[in-house]
Amino acid sequence: MLRSICFTLFLTLAACAEADSDITISNAWARSTAPGQKVAAAYMDLLSKEGATLVKAECNLAGSVEIHSMTMENDVMKMRMLEELGMPAGKTVSLEPGGYHLMLFNLKQPLEAGKEAKFTLHFKTMSGEAKSMALTLPIKTSAH
Repeated sequence: MLRSICFTLFLTLAACAEADSDITISNAWARSTAPGQKVAAAYMDLLSKEGATLVKAECNLAGSVEIHSMTMENDVMKMRMLEELGMPAGKTVSLEPGGYHLMLFNLKQPLEAGKEAKFTLHFKTMSGEAKSMALTLPIKTSAH
């Protein structure tokens, strides 16, 4: 009985924390890799009610994580590292294949489909407040 009450309380508090948060993360996933592959990518949708900036990302399975953009220039796809990624108020910013994404370098192990990776995303709000959000991403071969 006590375990059931504690679990219900935990779910209620978790729901309240998410509802109070200015930043929402959805549709998050990391792409699986082949054995020996040392880089990977992660994708998600970011939404800030008041506007924010993604300033840093970390992953337990990578030596480092960078914010990247991909653009087409003269029929050539160019990937660039970004120092930060702006999130306009009320607009979803999609990190997706062929666009913005998180690039994972120096993988500590292959990312296997069906497993998970832990991430911490660091944001700066419009008021200058630093916020960090921990999340667990499923590892998939594709978004579906």
